[in-house]
Amino acid sequence: MTVDLLIRGALVFDGGGNPPVEANVAVRGDRIVAVGHDVTPATARRVIDAGGLAAAPGFVDIHGHSDYHLLLTPTAESAVLQGVTCEIGGNCGYAAAPIWGPWWEDRARSYREVFGLDHPWRDIGAYFRRLLDTGISINFGLLVGHNTLRGSAMGGANRAPTAEELQVMVAALERGMDEGALGLSTGLVYAPACFSSAEELATLTAVAGRKGGILATHMRSEGDGLLEAIQEVIAAAEAGRTPLQISHLKTYGERNWEKLPQAFELIESAQRRGVDVTADRYPYTAANTGLQAALPRWAIEGNKAEQTDRLKDPAVRTRIRQEIGEGPNARDWSQVMISEVTLPQNRRYLGLRVDAAARLAGKEILTFVLDLLHEEKTQVDAIYFTMSEENLRAILRKPYVMIGSDSGCRAHYGPLSTGRPHPRTFGTFARVLGHYVREARLFDLPTAIKKMTSEPCRRMSLADRGWLRPGYIADIVLFDPDRVQDIATYEEPIRYPVGVHTVLVNGVVTVEAGEHTGVRAGRIVTKC
Repeated sequence: MTVDLLIRGALVFDGGGNPPVEANVAVRGDRIVAVGHDVTPATARRVIDAGGLAAAPGFVDIHGHSDYHLLLTPTAESAVLQGVTCEIGGNCGYAAAPIWGPWWEDRARSYREVFGLDHPWRDIGAYFRRLLDTGISINFGLLVGHNTLRGSAMGGANRAPTAEELQVMVAALERGMDEGALGLSTGLVYAPACFSSAEELATLTAVAGRKGGILATHMRSEGDGLLEAIQEVIAAAEAGRTPLQISHLKTYGERNWEKLPQAFELIESAQRRGVDVTADRYPYTAANTGLQAALPRWAIEGNKAEQTDRLKDPAVRTRIRQEIGEGPNARDWSQVMISEVTLPQNRRYLGLRVDAAARLAGKEILTFVLDLLHEEKTQVDAIYFTMSEENLRAILRKPYVMIGSDSGCRAHYGPLSTGRPHPRTFGTFARVLGHYVREARLFDLPTAIKKMTSEPCRRMSLADRGWLRPGYIADIVLFDPDRVQDIATYEEPIRYPVGVHTVLVNGVVTVEAGEHTGVRAGRIVTKC
């Protein structure tokens, strides 16, 4: 037998949580053709000596946001240098397609102004073609975004859709699924989906289920309304007979940390009665989202221009101040860090907590926040330090919780190399392997790898990925289990991990000796 590549003497983890075995792995074309200690092909065009290294299926990021990032950084260094070979995008309700109407015009204008990115596509098919024409270094699958559907159908309106508008959303979701989408995502805490009802959610969820997809949800609340939010999405999934993926399961805010056992019980009681519920989480105790998420829902109605103009109104500012600026539940701005802005004059605030940034600007805190959001047309990212390490560990331990970065791919160069992005972008998978497996011993290495490989592939119906077995796609990562570690921090987040040696994407060596080879062998993945 002649093969293209022989990985010799690796400690092989198959992806299913089974104990590892020392073995050789043979690859021909884009497939694994043999795994075993006695695999000795007559001819191998290339041999990699993997003694002392672990071999595993390429890691699958079940919760990513690289829809546009892959067009700006197609080599996806922050992902593939961790061993990630596949990402599921379109999460939290915002997807690159389908999108149309004024919502498309606003999105296209924004990316053109900030990044110089052309945005001609509107449907998923055209978007996938754009990715493939660009060439990408990882595989990529997409969810249809509820927020994007709603915005395209009815703008940022704070009302129920008309029957016609709802049917437009349904039809767009159906077309998106037919074009290869893996399901529906929603961000019920964000505009405009935050204005949707449980009935609207249930209707769209059932459509995704009928089409063989899932519901992946950033719930309506992860804090004060956590338990009610879990009940809402379980009810939608149960009624629509649709698999449910709870995105980045967390307890947000110290006063809500004690709710975690109740959250687990809601999920597990649903599982016991036959509801297919799973979740994902990143291995950090800080969240990352827009600074505008701190505003009341009514303040983020409409499109970006309407949101921005509203922030100039003195009466609006007074009302916002009354609602979020006072009382026992007022936000602690010392726990919020400014991570990304678009304007050069505001870069001096990057990496600063909001209270410190306000002092630097010589302004009262809420005045500073509202001024900054207005200047930046609401495009300010922030990191919120709000979660418990104890709860994080309890969540990660659950067998139904997978690993997702909740980030978009980046590199140390190019248009996405600025700011202070969350360290999860560069560190998620290496942190699980290094810190939580090797150092904290939260679970063993086979379990961690399963959470990153076969489980997300099973969840997304990717039938030929996620296992290191003959016949499967040759997405493979070789890493040193004694050395792999994240080194990205909140202060210095743009730092690649150590200990990841070789990465194959569809049988092509994409990382060699810890360095990106420059190849772009990624594909679009769809459900099988």
